[in-house]
Amino acid sequence: MAEKRDYYEVLGVSKQASAEEIKKAYRKMAIRYHPDKNPGDKEAEEKFKEAAEAYDVLSNPDKKQRYDQFGHAGMGGAAGGFGGAGFSMDDIFSQFGDIFGGHFGGFGGFGGFGGGRSTKRTPRGSDIRIRVKLSLEEIMHGVEKKVKITKMVQCSECSGKGAKSEADIQTCNHCHGSGVVTQVVQTMLGQMQTQGVCPVCKGEGKTIKTPCPKCSGSGLVKGSEEISFKIPAGVAGGMQLTVSGKGNAAKQGGINGDLLVVIEEEEHKELQRDGNDLIYSLFISVPDAILGTTAEIPTVDGKLRIKIEPGTQSGKVLRLRGKGVPDVNGYGAGDLLVYVQVWIPKHLNSDDKAVVEKLKESSSFSPKPTSDEKNFFDRIKRMFS
Repeated sequence: MAEKRDYYEVLGVSKQASAEEIKKAYRKMAIRYHPDKNPGDKEAEEKFKEAAEAYDVLSNPDKKQRYDQFGHAGMGGAAGGFGGAGFSMDDIFSQFGDIFGGHFGGFGGFGGFGGGRSTKRTPRGSDIRIRVKLSLEEIMHGVEKKVKITKMVQCSECSGKGAKSEADIQTCNHCHGSGVVTQVVQTMLGQMQTQGVCPVCKGEGKTIKTPCPKCSGSGLVKGSEEISFKIPAGVAGGMQLTVSGKGNAAKQGGINGDLLVVIEEEEHKELQRDGNDLIYSLFISVPDAILGTTAEIPTVDGKLRIKIEPGTQSGKVLRLRGKGVPDVNGYGAGDLLVYVQVWIPKHLNSDDKAVVEKLKESSSFSPKPTSDEKNFFDRIKRMFS
């Protein structure tokens, strides 16, 4: 399967492009590669679908935010519906009505390409949203989850058609099965033909004489399904993945909705997450800070032993490269930052106090910070750079 192109690249806009610029770029691409202008040209058709897919994401603030943060992995297939499961070419053509400011089926309203395309749409089921909580271990390695959900499924009595029998499904008399009604209106530019959804059959082109007794004509009944899906490594809380076609079933054998999986993160007892970096607070004693020592550091895959150099100051950050969370788009991994804190005892017995009093007199214990150690803000900046 070919790798998806960047959506901004598809439309030829920058990441800073405004909504109006994105809309204008899509309109330009759609006109250029419209199937009616390029009959039989499969490459043009694919570019047409690709542009529609890109616009579907970049014109939606929520989808755009997820895409900007996580790339194609963040969409989880949510945007891949045009020309695939979830959207039809008619769905793309219906979008042109919004782009060109009217109810035009493709470009038929302009009297142009193809002389009018039907806006009859395939019914689509609604999406289902669930929340899945992941441990840090699952986020680090990716995981396969299995959930059982209650949803609307196709009626077994009528096979989702909604009618008691095949004979009870009739062609709509109002639109003659097209699903649309056509009007010709007079404008300052002359006559213009517009199309809209048939009010009788709601765009389906058919009516039901006798409804199915089990589903009352909807073609749907309540049911359940156990669904398995894979979650890639590196996901973050708030990210939404899409399992195509696993939402509610559609009326009359249409296209199923999607299952939307919202990621939540469980708190780890020792490690904190900051983007793709992990942070661990390591407390050491004063003698260990002075003399140096070794310490065990927890990671998701077990313990790591690190060396603490003699004279280590409180606030020092040790960076273990590549030991953080893997990037969801596959661009390496973050780091494990070990934040060293020297533990100062609050209470001393008389013997310990005497030892400290004696050490106090030594010139070795007089503060002699280097210029680097003096600049606190530079150290903080380097900690997270």
